[in-house]
Amino acid sequence: MTFRAPSTARGERPRTVDDGSAFAGLPAGGEPPYDVVGVGLGPFNLSLAALADGLPGLRAVFFDQAPAFSWHPGLLLEGTTLQVPFLADLVTLIDPTSRWSFLAYLREHDRLFRFYLYERFHIPRREYDDYCRWVADGLDSTHFGTRVEAVRWDPDTRLFQVTIVQPHRSDQAGQSGASPTRVVTARHLVLGIGTEPIMPLAFAGMPNGRAFHAAEYQQRRSALAGLSRVTVVGSGQSGAEVFADLLRAQPVTGHQLTWITRTPAFAPMEYSKLGLEQFTPDFVRYFHGLEQTTKDTLVPAQWQLYKGIDADTIAEIYDLLYERTIGGADVAATLLPGVVVETASQRDRGGEITLGCRHRDQNRAFPVHTDAVVLATGYAARRPTLLDPMAGLIDVDDRGRFRVDARYRVATDAGLTGRVYVQNAELHTHGVVTPDLGLGAWRAAVILDDLTGGDAYRLPSPSAFTTFGVPTRSGQPDGNGQALGERRVRPRDPAPTKTAGTAGR
Repeated sequence: MTFRAPSTARGERPRTVDDGSAFAGLPAGGEPPYDVVGVGLGPFNLSLAALADGLPGLRAVFFDQAPAFSWHPGLLLEGTTLQVPFLADLVTLIDPTSRWSFLAYLREHDRLFRFYLYERFHIPRREYDDYCRWVADGLDSTHFGTRVEAVRWDPDTRLFQVTIVQPHRSDQAGQSGASPTRVVTARHLVLGIGTEPIMPLAFAGMPNGRAFHAAEYQQRRSALAGLSRVTVVGSGQSGAEVFADLLRAQPVTGHQLTWITRTPAFAPMEYSKLGLEQFTPDFVRYFHGLEQTTKDTLVPAQWQLYKGIDADTIAEIYDLLYERTIGGADVAATLLPGVVVETASQRDRGGEITLGCRHRDQNRAFPVHTDAVVLATGYAARRPTLLDPMAGLIDVDDRGRFRVDARYRVATDAGLTGRVYVQNAELHTHGVVTPDLGLGAWRAAVILDDLTGGDAYRLPSPSAFTTFGVPTRSGQPDGNGQALGERRVRPRDPAPTKTAGTAGR
């Protein structure tokens, strides 16, 4: 990619349509192609947008179908914090001088001295959500309420044709029926469409009234009022926070609580300093170089790295249970580790729910009767239908997963010369660090470095004390992807070609 002079002055909004149409406020038609179009505006693509804002020669635009930025609104509970330090914001670990850092947000809102006296490294989850919204509202390149409906590849122009829709504006445009559409073009594409809640098969046919995912917990918590028994399934951080919230309210609600998890224990997340080195670029490079069969075995075994519970939440739950049993009182809570929910049935929408459970170690089946179930059963990568027009050009493995190279490029047919990057869709290729906010800015910088031929940001040199992989004579790990830890100008590489199992290595 050749860097071009910016089409507008720094900080000035690009030319937009302002004619009262459904696309008011969006880039005008007939504009030159963008260097990159981002699809989705969760924290990861928002990080990319914020870091791209510091590169005035890069033309970038980002779309999200949501009306505004919102980060897990169902779990923005009072007292919950991020599990990563505030330095793991959208930009700081790559560019501490960025105008979009968390400290800049505090300064903008006159909260810097309050934060100084707060003396906490882990910030409230609600404040992280507010910070991200401040960044999203301040960037010129971000557009909400705009759905990317389809992406096509034009071999003649060697550009992506991105069809965007603003369905909620159709009435304003005086149109009925199909929503108005527009096509923008781009040299490259970044998919940051996020994940979606996993609903276990056991609950597939059940009415949604009293069995819902934890992603909806805050909005639907009031529906639990008046019920006698509430069950939480899943013991990651979300499940623990939901159970803790229900336990705090128990003296008022009177709920009989049950907490079920298939893991062998309600276990803490790995948070030792050397253990956390598995959340560094060094480990990403090591993991990416492993054989895919090894990766598929390793990821489930590392569940405590990303599916455990922080120690403070575990301590609060235990303390509440302890205090409730003073004087021989019954805490009215049952905790069941090592248990799988195999079936779920409900006689009618408002009736009792029966969970068919099995203890994994004892291999014994038993029922759990409840009135409502909160499913803290995790998230999975979305399958983007917007890529359907390019289905024959995208390479996937035997499980239908993207093949993703060390620079987050999806393997494609050799005829597709534009690059397709992914964020938070590469758990199988890059490991358990994939959904972690702590490496979000680094991954965005790797993508920008690749887009600009090495002219974006200085990427950090290897920094972990742990040697991942077999050491060489120099004492450095003998792995691949080492270029990701160095800043160097390199010629433009072609997009990864369709080669089974290698994907651009």
